[in-house]
Formats: sequence, structure tokens, C-alpha cells
Amino acid sequence: MQHDEVIWQVIRHNHCSFMAKINTGNFCRNPYNVTGICNRSSCPLANSRYATIRDHDGVFYLYMKTIERAHKPNELWERVKLPRNYEKALETIDKHLMYWPKLLIHKIKQRLTKMTQMRIRMRKLALKTREKIMTMPRKETKREARREEKAEKAAVLDKSIEKELLERLNKGAYGDIYNYPVKEYNKVLDMEGLEAATEDEAEEEEETEIQFVEGYDELEEEEDMEDFGGLAINEFHSHEDDGGEDEEEEMVEVNRKRERKESALALKKLEKGGLGVKQKKKARVLVEVEDEDTTERRAEVRS
Repeated sequence: MQHDEVIWQVIRHNHCSFMAKINTGNFCRNPYNVTGICNRSSCPLANSRYATIRDHDGVFYLYMKTIERAHKPNELWERVKLPRNYEKALETIDKHLMYWPKLLIHKIKQRLTKMTQMRIRMRKLALKTREKIMTMPRKETKREARREEKAEKAAVLDKSIEKELLERLNKGAYGDIYNYPVKEYNKVLDMEGLEAATEDEAEEEEETEIQFVEGYDELEEEEDMEDFGGLAINEFHSHEDDGGEDEEEEMVEVNRKRERKESALALKKLEKGGLGVKQKKKARVLVEVEDEDTTERRAEVRS
């Protein structure tokens, strides 16, 4: 048979695993203690008729213990779920503890009030955004730094290998038939397209830098007309005086005309090639003129 006074004397004066002695007093670590203080009225072990409130994941339960279930430890505590409304929870406590000691009912209601206030404060704190202090472990930071260095070295090595393989591929070291990754192949094609585009832009810039001298084409046309005129006059005089000379003189004139045209084209190419845009000087041409009265030839310099 259970005797509450004997149990209390043993717990209080000999040993209790739940008792915590500090400077301010003695406290109880038992989860079923209604006040948390180690005394005769609050001890859940030394009272055969006892009740308290416990929290399970935000839900409050009323626990009750009676002397009739003392011989069944697994059925010692009866549990009743309390509603979330504070007033309805108080009514439930009054209903189940109608004939219990008034002091114990008062302590249970105080515990319910404190736990309800604590739950409200927890919800408010959860809604607020607060700064969280995070630790930076030195070992992890050093390990990550070493991994980054290794990754950078591996990346440089991969680039050098890729460059060497591309050089070999361009030289034709692998022959005509080979398997090449499609992704890398497209990457090389894009790079070649960019290089070609940059070369075209550079050529366009060079072309825009070249400046042409105004009136140059007209000067060339006048020279050509003069050359043709001189040729016609020479042919006319030669036919009148000699009555048609040999074909050798005609070939000489044709060759001279061809040389003059080739020299003009060469000057054009040099000017367009970026060797410096300068105003073209008129080429001096030696023209042989025969007088009608004399058979002597006279060389004239035309500019």
C-alpha cells in the first residue's frame, strides 16, 4: 500500500534524482511537476492524487493521476486534450477537477495561463525576421580554398590540352575520319565565325580610311585620249609619207600603249593597297613625231 508521507520523507531527506539544489532554492526536474518547485504539495511522486498540464507540439493536455491506478504504471496517468480557446480550456479543467483540492486546481490554472502566454510570444517571435549569427569553421574554409585552387589548375590544364588537340586537328594529324564531340565542334565553329567577322570589320575600317583624290579619273581619261590622238596622228603621217610602213612600227606603238595602261593600273593598286594616299603625278610619255616635210623623227615629252 502506498504511503505518501513516507515517500516524501525518503525523497526529501535521502535522495531524489529529480531534485536540483541551487543558491535560490530547490527545484524539481520532473516533467509532471505543476510548479517546478521541490515541496510537499507540488511533488508528483509523494502525492497519490495529482494533476498537471503538459505541452505536446503546441497542444495542451490535462494529466490526472489517482490512487486506484497506482498498481498499473502504464495506465497511471489519464490524459485529456484541452481546447485552444483559453476560456473553454478553463471550463474543461473545472469539469474534470470538480472535487479536487482547490489549491491544486489554482496551480493548474496558473500553469495553463503561463503556457498560453508563452505560446503567444513564440508565435510573435516566429513572425519577426531576426538576424541569425552563423559560425564560419576554419577547417571547412581551408578545405574549400584548396578545392578551388585544384579546380583552377585543372581548368588551365584542360584548356591547354584542348588547344593542343585543336592544333593537331588543324594540321591533319588525325586523318580524315575521326570522332569529335559535337559541343566542342560547334564551339570551334563559333570562334572561327567571330574571327572572320572581326577580320571583315578591320577590312571595312581600312577601306574607309582610304581617301580618293577628286578629278583623278578625269585626268586619266585625258591622258588616254591624248595617247589615242598621238597614235592616230602617227599612223596618219606614216601612211601619207611612206605609203604604209612595216607592221613592226604598229606593233611598237601597240606595245607602248599597253605599257602605259599597265603602269596606270599598277599605280592604282598601290594607292588602294594602303601605301599612302597621295595625289598621283602625271606620267611623262615620250612620243615620237614625224614632220611632214622631213623624214627626221622628233621626240617630245608630254606630261
